[in-house]
Amino acid sequence: MARCKKILAFFRNFTILFPCVRNCEKEEKKMRFDEAYSGHVFIGASPDYEKSRVVLYGMPMDWTVSYRPGSRFGPGRIREVSIGLEEYSPYLDRELAEISYFDAGDMPLPFGNPQKSLDMIENYVGTLLDDGKFPFGLGGEHLVTWPVIRAVYKKYPDLAVIHFDAHTDLRTDYEGEPLSHATPIRKTTELIGPANVYSFGIRSGLKEEFEWAERNGMHIAKFEVLEPLKKVLPALSGRHVYVTVDIDVLDPAFAPGTGTVDAGGITSKELLASIHAIARSGVNVIGCDLVEVAPVYDHSEQTANTASKLVREMMLGWVK
Repeated sequence: MARCKKILAFFRNFTILFPCVRNCEKEEKKMRFDEAYSGHVFIGASPDYEKSRVVLYGMPMDWTVSYRPGSRFGPGRIREVSIGLEEYSPYLDRELAEISYFDAGDMPLPFGNPQKSLDMIENYVGTLLDDGKFPFGLGGEHLVTWPVIRAVYKKYPDLAVIHFDAHTDLRTDYEGEPLSHATPIRKTTELIGPANVYSFGIRSGLKEEFEWAERNGMHIAKFEVLEPLKKVLPALSGRHVYVTVDIDVLDPAFAPGTGTVDAGGITSKELLASIHAIARSGVNVIGCDLVEVAPVYDHSEQTANTASKLVREMMLGWVK
């Protein structure tokens, strides 16, 4: 409790860049932390936005989840459990103190309004990019990745996307609704082209989705992650790459706390090895996200603790 009070007091002293929250006017960028959303910060975070290379930000949205909601609470829980995380990575021989990262808390997204929420996310990430920051998003359902891709693509038109997931996410709509957690990768392919999207660990989706991916030249690796990833990394050399990680790429034995679990996934060890493979390849990662942690189904906090470690490894591996 004492630690929580200190953190809340810490937040009262700072403002963050938060465009398009009020009246969608760029002039109103400054906004104080909202204590209801920002009760914790990721371990080791800097209080200085201007001097930070990375900005961690939460996208607490699960408005379109079709099965088990609750991922809007994921960003907060990932931060909360990070207090038990070691700041040193023996995999990479780096410490969190070697990079400067600012935790901006969670965006106060309008509950139940997907389009407005997505617009706010896109504008916010655009501001981070304009400020020269490395955007690191925490979800939230996977649809939140779509507006981030839109913002990143405006700055990097040669963009390629690496996608770790159990699901294809290639539907054009879900039950007639195009804004769905089942559609973000399809929307991404329509923006940057199917050949620029690389999906790994996929083991669930409609037959039509798999057929569409093959017919349109999308790179999709069913079931496996590490070995297929190693084969394509040389082709991504010299390009700007965004990485999106859906926690359900892991087998439910390793990540039960998610909305749409799917048996037959990879181990946490293999996902860590994949993160490190990207780091050692020299691929230029310019932003990333980790989504779909749903604490209500994570009774032992196993999923949140795994996600917290993944955040550490992604930052230390991909931010130079």
